[in-house]
Amino acid sequence: MLYNTARAILRYIFLILGLKIEGFSNIPPSGAIIVAPNHLSYLDPLLVAVAINRPVNFMAKAELFHNKILGKLLTMVYAFPVKRGNGDRHAIRHALQLMEEGKVLGIFPEGTRKKPGQVEHTQGGAAMIALRSGAPVLPIACIGSDKTIPCGWLWPLIIRIGEPISMLDYQDQKINSETMEKLSNEITDKINALLSK
Repeated sequence: MLYNTARAILRYIFLILGLKIEGFSNIPPSGAIIVAPNHLSYLDPLLVAVAINRPVNFMAKAELFHNKILGKLLTMVYAFPVKRGNGDRHAIRHALQLMEEGKVLGIFPEGTRKKPGQVEHTQGGAAMIALRSGAPVLPIACIGSDKTIPCGWLWPLIIRIGEPISMLDYQDQKINSETMEKLSNEITDKINALLSK
């Protein structure tokens, strides 16, 4: 209830501020999917949650959960912690469980916030979970969220949703570093194409 209420309120606010959501029809109505946006600011999870009409279980850096109040709030809106840089097995198991349950997983494949522009590289986490679960990856471009006050009627504030990347082309390939790199590069290219559109 908290998630749906917060999403409805934020959607109303952001749409008044001029948020544009493009490619809404690309969102699968059911089944497991991995949402993979670029990352410009702390607003991005909120904007993506507003744009996706299904609850998004975001993988968030563990440091955010050190504050008990913030950690509890994040947990209430389906976020879960991941320890960056060391292959957090607990977070990976939780992500795979979400995929088995047909839910939406949110991962920022760049790993951290970056400056606006083309995505240079995406880490292997999203690719690995996609390959192991068979869930498609939904590339998303966040545009304008780095502004101090993101008002779409002053400058573009856009969530641009691309077509899902199917795992059918990867189903006969071994899950190794080469395959993960190939899929990571495809995710990077698809996000960049959305940013350049």
